This record gives sequence, structure tokens and C-alpha cells, in this order.
Amino acid sequence: MAEGKILGEEGNPTAQNLGAICPAFSLVLPVYNEELGITTTLDHLQETLQGVGSKYELVVVNDGSTDRSGEILRARSDIRLVEHPRNRGYGAALKTGIQHAQYPLIVITDADGTYPNERIPELVALAMHADMVVGARIGANVQYSNIRKIPKWFLVHFAQWVVRRRIPDLNSGLRVFHKSVVERFLNILPDTFSFTTTITLAMLTNHYLVHYEPIDYRFRVGKSKIKPIRDTLGFIQLILRTGVYFAPLRVFLPVAGIFFAGFLFTLFQDIFVREDLTERTLILFVAATQIAMFSLLADMIDKRNMRL
Repeated sequence: MAEGKILGEEGNPTAQNLGAICPAFSLVLPVYNEELGITTTLDHLQETLQGVGSKYELVVVNDGSTDRSGEILRARSDIRLVEHPRNRGYGAALKTGIQHAQYPLIVITDADGTYPNERIPELVALAMHADMVVGARIGANVQYSNIRKIPKWFLVHFAQWVVRRRIPDLNSGLRVFHKSVVERFLNILPDTFSFTTTITLAMLTNHYLVHYEPIDYRFRVGKSKIKPIRDTLGFIQLILRTGVYFAPLRVFLPVAGIFFAGFLFTLFQDIFVREDLTERTLILFVAATQIAMFSLLADMIDKRNMRL
């Protein structure tokens, strides 16, 4: 694909003007304790996908469910079922499904009925013109917890600062990407809910072409698996770690700048007030220099790995 940018602005391709072209794809569906809604979700998916006129497969990963989800899934003959003997996490289930997928395009969605899965054929068609297509939850009908909006606002803005691009939806679970692209990052993608956040930052910092398509979002069926405080702290750690991995200059240079500003401040005091060079000034200068050199070295290693 061309040099990376986020599509979806005015003048860029949309699902409406691309027509009904839909290449072959594998849909990966992670399932963990979704007995209340999994049958409805699978029936809706099959009804939607059977009309696309292209080859597809539905790869369902039962991630160690302890309710009747496994029993329900094993009774169906219209899916490819892969099972984890124990719960390994949302990201681990997605990675297992991706590894078992046979088609070059991968679709992921949730089993809880929150995403408008009837939009999947449109998103798959858009993937012919992008490396990843994300269903951005910015449509006219979005039902989202107000409690989760507050930490998400800070996380999104920090992520946008790291990648230097606007991110309409950081961790949407409805997206389409090329298997060959995501396989490049498979070893660093987490086994948790942070999978979608990581692949977003990984692709944007490596200049892949990402398209955001507005979609609606509904309240889930059953109980959410997300723990607000724990997962928010995990997202912060994740973004910092991913930022260091893919954009070290954006993370470390501001820290070096803070130390250097402190050095200038104490140097001014030493010259005009104390009339003596103190250890504090020297320590701040050495710290600023070391952090700056470390960030440059990390950036050189990152660029070298990208070429390899």
C-alpha cells in the first residue's frame, strides 16, 4: 500500500461508492462465556455472509468457556471451531484464529452482539484499498458507557500524540486487515483486550494505510468482561510500551527536554544567584544528555529492525 495515512475523510473511498466487490475472507470470532447471545450472533453472521457472493469461513475460537458456550458451538456444523482448554485471553483467541485462517483477509468482531455485523461486507470491500479497515464507533447510534469515556479520552489523545495522527477509534473490535500484515506483528501482540489497541498503534507508526468507517454500537448481551480500572491501567502501560517500541523519540525526547529545562533553570540560579556550579545542575545535564542519547539509539534500532 501507499505511504500511510488514515482514510475516511472527505474525498476518500467509502463503502457506498466501492460497489459490492467482496474478496474471500476469514472471519475470526473469539468466544468466552457467551451462552446468552452466541447463537443469535452466529445466525446473524451466517445470514449476512451467505449473501456476499464470495468465499468466506467462520473461525470460532472457544477461549476456555466455563458456561454452555462450548456445547452450543460444538453442536454447529456451519463453523470451524478451535478450542482453548483454558481461558487465555481475547488477544490469544484472535491470534489462534488468525493462525488457523485460510484466506488472506481477516475479519474480527465480537460475539456479544454490540457491533453491526451486517456492515462486514462493506468493510471487506474497503480492505481492497487499505491495509486495515476499522469500524469506528462514531456513527449516529452509539451506546457507550460514560464511565469508560473519561479514561479513553486521555488514552486516545496520548496515542494520537505518539502516532501523530487522528485516531477516530483506538480499540474497536470490528475491523478487517490483511493476514500478511498482521503476521509481522503477531509476536508482540498481547493476549489481552489490548490486542486491538496494539495493532492500531503498530500499523500507524509503521505507515500502513488505515481506513476508519463510521459504524453504530449497541449495548452488549450478557456481562462485560472488561474491568474498567484494571484494563485502563493496562491500556496506559500498553500504550507506553508500544510507544517505546515503535516511536521511542516521541516518548523519551520530551522527558529529556524536561530534564534539560531543569538544567537551564538551575544553571541560571548557579550563575546569577549562587555564583557557583552545583551538583544538581550537573546531574540534570547528565540525565538530559543520557536520555536523549538513549532515545536516539532506540530510534536507530527501531529503524534498523523495520528495514530487516
